[in-house]
Formats: sequence, C-alpha cells, structure tokens
Amino acid sequence: MKSEVATFWGHLEALRWAILRSLAAAVIFGVAAFCMKDWLFAVVLAPRTSDFIAYRLLGVEPFSIHLMNTGLTEQFMTHIRVAMYAGLLCAAPYIIYELFRFVSPGLYAKERRAGLWLVVSGYVMFMLGTLLNYLLIFPLTVRFLGTYQVSPEVENMLTLQSYIDTLVSMSLVMGVIFELPVVCAILGRMGFINGQIMARYRRHAIVAILVVAAIITPTGDAFTLCIVSLPIWLLYELSIVIVRLNKTNT
Repeated sequence: MKSEVATFWGHLEALRWAILRSLAAAVIFGVAAFCMKDWLFAVVLAPRTSDFIAYRLLGVEPFSIHLMNTGLTEQFMTHIRVAMYAGLLCAAPYIIYELFRFVSPGLYAKERRAGLWLVVSGYVMFMLGTLLNYLLIFPLTVRFLGTYQVSPEVENMLTLQSYIDTLVSMSLVMGVIFELPVVCAILGRMGFINGQIMARYRRHAIVAILVVAAIITPTGDAFTLCIVSLPIWLLYELSIVIVRLNKTNT
C-alpha cells in the first residue's frame, strides 16, 4: 500500500516538473518573441497590404488596409498577447515531448510507437493548417472584408484587436480542420469508420466542405471558395487512403 502511494506521489511529482518545464519553455520563447517586436509584427501585419506573397502570386490589385488603435493600453496588451501566442507555438514541440515522455513509460512498445506517430502527425497537420491560413485563407478574408464597402461614403476603420483576433481564431480553426486525417485514422483503427463508407458519402462530404469553407471565408466570389475548399477536400481524400491502409495493415 505504501509503495503504491509512493508511486502515485512520484508520478505526480514527475508531472509537476514536466508542466513547469513546459511553462518555462513557453515563457522563454514568449519573452524572445516580445523582444523581437519589429520582426514579429512585420510577419503578423504583412497580409494587410498587397505586397504580401499571396496577393502577388494571385495578381491582386494594389491595396492597403489601415489599422487603428482605440484603447490606451490596447497596443501594449496586443504585443503581449501576440508574443504569448508565438511563444506557445514555438514551444509546442518541447511541450509535446515533455508530455509524451511522462506518459510513454506506462505504454507497451507498440502503443508507444502508435502514440508517437499520433502526436507527431497531429502537430505537423496542425502547423500545416496554421501555415495555410496565414499564407492564403486569412489574406483573402482580410482583403475582402477589409476593403468591402456598402458605399464610398462609408470608410472602413479596422482596429488592431479585431485584426489579431480574426487571425488567431482562423488559425485555430484551420489547425483543427487539418487534424481530419489523424482523427479519421483513429476512428478507422477503432472500427467506427472505413474507406468504403467514406467513399460512399463523398458527395455529402463535399457539400459539408463547401459549407465550412463558406463560413471560414465569407467572400462572395467562387474563386476564393474553391481555393479554400480544395485543401479541405484533399484532406478528406487523404483520410480515405489512410483509413484503407490502416485496415489493410490490421
């Protein structure tokens, strides 16, 4: 009984140190990002002008969106928030490593390999979704909504907070959407879905993808809708392949 209690407190202590090291890594990266303010906001604010790479590749007409500040502390607090998000994003691989190192001793070798594949693939897919949002989806949304006018007499005055909140929320949404192949692989392993069912309901999935794409990018043109829908549809097709491969290897 005493050994079980000692083991419990030992695991709790190991978890505490893993969390503390993870928080320390996030703080260190966050402080570094805070100190690199000019570079950090040059990256974050780049999609607001037509010089951004996505606009140049798509041949978008020159434009520039002016951002304004409406609160005394808003710019400083936005600086802290963006630095914190950047620090957490950069520290994510180490945080995942710490948590996996804590959990892995209690797993069998086969479970450890599967867990490692799950963690790494999940992180990679989330980062790919975030990157796609920054390079393509968010810029298209910003250009449309930031330049849209019901009348030339009504001028858009966008706040910095609105811009940052939209960027963060859309990055999170796209990161989660890109977890689709990982989630489907898990469900396939558990026997809840298979490749035949997913292929049979492909048309229904395409309709759902178009609805999701329309929600993510509320633009009025079919070109932007297709640009956003295409990667999500490719994710669905990739999920079908992964589920079928998992079924074959089982």
